[in-house]
Amino acid sequence: MSIHRLPGSLTSLRVLLAIAEHGTASGAAEAVSLTQSAVSKHLRALEETLDAVLFTRGRRGLVPTEAGRIYIKHVRLALAELETAGARVLALKASPWSVRLHVLPIVGDRWLVPRFSRFAELHPEIDVQFTNFVTTDTAEEADGMFRFGKGYWPGQRADYLFGRNVALVCAPPLLARMGGIDTADDVRRYPVLDHFQTPLRWSEFAAAQGLEDFTPIHTIRFGFYSLVIRAAISGQGLALVPRRLVQDELASGRLVNPAGLGFKSQNAYWFTTPEDRPMRPGLQAFHKWLLAEV
Repeated sequence: MSIHRLPGSLTSLRVLLAIAEHGTASGAAEAVSLTQSAVSKHLRALEETLDAVLFTRGRRGLVPTEAGRIYIKHVRLALAELETAGARVLALKASPWSVRLHVLPIVGDRWLVPRFSRFAELHPEIDVQFTNFVTTDTAEEADGMFRFGKGYWPGQRADYLFGRNVALVCAPPLLARMGGIDTADDVRRYPVLDHFQTPLRWSEFAAAQGLEDFTPIHTIRFGFYSLVIRAAISGQGLALVPRRLVQDELASGRLVNPAGLGFKSQNAYWFTTPEDRPMRPGLQAFHKWLLAEV
């Protein structure tokens, strides 16, 4: 776009998005703390710059034209990029001893948090903030992320943690009630527990064990991996779980690994850090401790 097609100010773009959201000049004026007259002037200036009508008046207020819809879409993206850029610049001034981490709930609950006191004792000067993946807002980009996958994310350094060693587990009372498991084929007689976000786990198990047309008698699905493990402990079915996440339950006998069944998964848990920026001292210390714990 020619420089002459660019808006005169960011305020004009904020006005545009406010009109799109509220549908009236008065509603937009309140949202951006301007007078209704000022909102109208900003809109006219944008339309003159673009030589296009951006809104028409309909029964329910101001409605974007085709040109308006196109421009609104790209303005949203542009402002989001500016917000992200500003946040990343501010992050450069953050304390070198602060660390922001995105943590998968199951990793935090069953592996990281029980060990974290050891890191806190070693490094009381480091401020660690834990968040999860509830948003894709890159304006709050993490210094490091715990992820599940095959180990490759564009623009990220990835360190393998654990998870390839997947065990078939269940509670001893379930085995006693249903007659035990001696071979992989016996699994067909049992209800199985599944996680929505890893639907190929049982397919991987069947392929690794050479089971054709594997169909369990019943499948119970959960949205959280922690619930899969809880359900297995309570005897509701068989589960496939990275052995590292249930070490304590296997050691205590609350869960067992019948016939030693399991498989090596292509997916696992990783810790990633952005390739485009060096690790600050706090992150370096956490990274070193994390790999030592693994």
